[in-house]
Amino acid sequence: MKIVLAPDSFKESLSAADVCKAMQIGIERVSKDLQIESIPMADGGEGTVQALVASTDGEFIDEEVVGPLGGIIKAQYGILGDGETAVIEMAEASGLQLVPLSARNPLKTTTYGTGQLMLSALEKGCRKIIMGIGGSATTDCGAGMAQALGTMFYNDEGSEIKTHMTGELMRQVASIDLKGRDGRLKQAEITVACDVDNPLLGPRGAVMIYSPQKGATPDQLEILENYMIHFIEIAEKTISREIRGIPGTGAAGGLGAGLIAFADARLRPGVKLVMEACNFSDRIRNASLILSGEGRVDVQTAYGKTISGVTRAAKKQDIPVVVLGGSIGEGVENLYELGVNSLFSICSGPMSLEEAKQQAFELIADSSERIFRLFTIM
Repeated sequence: MKIVLAPDSFKESLSAADVCKAMQIGIERVSKDLQIESIPMADGGEGTVQALVASTDGEFIDEEVVGPLGGIIKAQYGILGDGETAVIEMAEASGLQLVPLSARNPLKTTTYGTGQLMLSALEKGCRKIIMGIGGSATTDCGAGMAQALGTMFYNDEGSEIKTHMTGELMRQVASIDLKGRDGRLKQAEITVACDVDNPLLGPRGAVMIYSPQKGATPDQLEILENYMIHFIEIAEKTISREIRGIPGTGAAGGLGAGLIAFADARLRPGVKLVMEACNFSDRIRNASLILSGEGRVDVQTAYGKTISGVTRAAKKQDIPVVVLGGSIGEGVENLYELGVNSLFSICSGPMSLEEAKQQAFELIADSSERIFRLFTIM
């Protein structure tokens, strides 16, 4: 009997790979005479590098890069088991978690370090790069990233802007020169895991929707929006293409737009991208059961999250899916319509959130055992 384990991480508690280990321990209490296929999953957000490296037997690469505030930090990305696909989370180099609360100001932050991670991947021979762009501290339209990859920005005096590009420096750009852009980008396939459809500008754009959580004050929002308008007009003129209205260009402070403009990237739904990268459909073939899960299962789970992708793939092959959640919220009935067969909370009794996080490994193992005992009598 083949059992597939395909959970997302339980945030602030266990990685997807650790959830797989807990599930396997629980199932093997019932029977060890099984073929267990562990496929740690993610939806393109936090945990994507860890999940894809684990599920493809890849490796982690550590680099020193420029952090969002301009200082040198350590950051990590992954190379998948095929040896030619890199997976990068921009938050590793340019994430909000790297900026102290008192220093958060998207006028002052840069994506330069994200570009350095991309450059490292190219130098290691990777010709495919998967980008996760959640959790950014930046609103520089990807200018810092582009700068690290060789794009040059000039002010109205014709002088190159050599300071790491930030949201504030967008206003100084008078022209853009792509001639110095790393030539390996032309041979690279860069795909961005993006599950938001925000355009670059306007009330649903990069500045107005996302910059407040990065520390922007109400007065700074109008300033940033004007800088973004100024910058994208020059960028679009440089590449002879209008991109500001493309869904997803407003993600990560305009990094979505910058990756399209300066790295010829494509934006795609995150969970689909992850599933393709780990060859999910082929790996679940002939399975008798798929066990998935995530920290919280609620009404949003059916819309672009890991469990929805796993369930859709399973349904095409008539494989039952059972989901474990750290908690189960309202509106989960739509998951049954999607194809989930059953939902279980891992909590065995009344407990605090902190207790559930601390005991998550044992709780998942115990729940997996109970589910599989029931499954064996059906």
